[in-house]
Amino acid sequence: MFTTLKNAFKIKEIRRKVFFTFLMLVVIRLGSQLPVPGVDRTYFARWFESQTGDAFNFFDAFTGGSFLNMSVLALNITPYITSSIIMQLMTIAIPKLEEMQRDGADGRKKIASITRYVTVALALIESGVMAIGFGRQGLLETYNVMNVITVIAALTAGSAFLMWIGERITENGVGNGISIVLTINILSRMPQDIAQLFEQFVIGRSIAKGVVAAIIIIAIIVLMVVLVIVLNDGVRKIPVQYAKKVQGRKMVGGQTTNIPLKVNTSGVIPVIFASSLMQLPVVICSLFNVNGTGFWGEILKGLNSNYWCNPEHLVYSIGLVVYIVLVIFFAYFYTSITFNPMEIADNMKRQGGFIPGIRPGKPTSDYLTKILNYIVFIGAIGLTIVCVVPYFFNGVFGAQVSFGGTSLIIIVSVVLETVKQVESQMLVRNYKGFLND
Repeated sequence: MFTTLKNAFKIKEIRRKVFFTFLMLVVIRLGSQLPVPGVDRTYFARWFESQTGDAFNFFDAFTGGSFLNMSVLALNITPYITSSIIMQLMTIAIPKLEEMQRDGADGRKKIASITRYVTVALALIESGVMAIGFGRQGLLETYNVMNVITVIAALTAGSAFLMWIGERITENGVGNGISIVLTINILSRMPQDIAQLFEQFVIGRSIAKGVVAAIIIIAIIVLMVVLVIVLNDGVRKIPVQYAKKVQGRKMVGGQTTNIPLKVNTSGVIPVIFASSLMQLPVVICSLFNVNGTGFWGEILKGLNSNYWCNPEHLVYSIGLVVYIVLVIFFAYFYTSITFNPMEIADNMKRQGGFIPGIRPGKPTSDYLTKILNYIVFIGAIGLTIVCVVPYFFNGVFGAQVSFGGTSLIIIVSVVLETVKQVESQMLVRNYKGFLND
């Protein structure tokens, strides 16, 4: 990876793209410090600290502290991510959208345009809920219609601006713009969290205990990063043989290729779905200032990851079991709607392809389904391990940090993908140079 970056900086065009991306990231971090007009930031900080749930901690980590500061970028690109997921699901459910997707570049442009409109609509809804829900509790200096409209406009504009920056990075920068915007926000909080860990477990201890604690912290982080890399790059290749056939006077075909099935076929989507579903009741209660008591209070504590793996409150770890089940379920669910073994088998059959030892048609579809189910389970277990490890240390040792397994998965995946895109741009440039010569 470092060799790739070193070689990339030797090329003027790629240096320009890297510099443009860096400038856009600086703009994002500056925007994260601009407050929304009419907001009492001191009151919001106190309210945030008084919450026992971790739903807003999770959201604040994704926004790079913008949510805590209640800046104009408080919503970040979460509306765009939600919109993209909705459009991906709707593409499968609505034939018209599926037809657009198959129309090539023009169809994808239309879907991208619809995604932008859905993003703005979601940002309006989310900012409206925040302005009304928080404003009634004293977040706004003066709770009136004008201030509510101002907050909604500022938050919606901030989310749309980040979406625009992400698209510019994709077009004029190193690519993968939306993911890079999300990653830089997560990274901005990690130094503070790591410093907090060292202050809690290393500083003030004896030399021997401090060194051991530091080694353990570093080892856990490194092992989790390695596991994420393995999950991200793990692929099961299914061999495919194409029969020879006559076209005109030539014999074509006969080549051997493969179908790459990724171990982590659904990426970080199952974790996001599971976390969002678990925290939805907590978010609703927090927004409307509803304090759960009695039976419902115990339910809310079970949904709160701050209580998971706590030796003093093991009963609340039932919520962790529910979380693991949801991650595995969404891994299978998302894979089932994005990967169609029957369609793959039919395409192979039409093109004269077959898996050695497997008959074309339904037997091929059944074989791919069997292999896919096995791979998805391995990927889901890997995702679960990465996500549960931080909860374990938070519960047992009280190591409270804003980033967790989800953040590491996103960071490592985006870094690897960005490096691959830089390598591909270097390769294309070399091809162009060879042709020009």
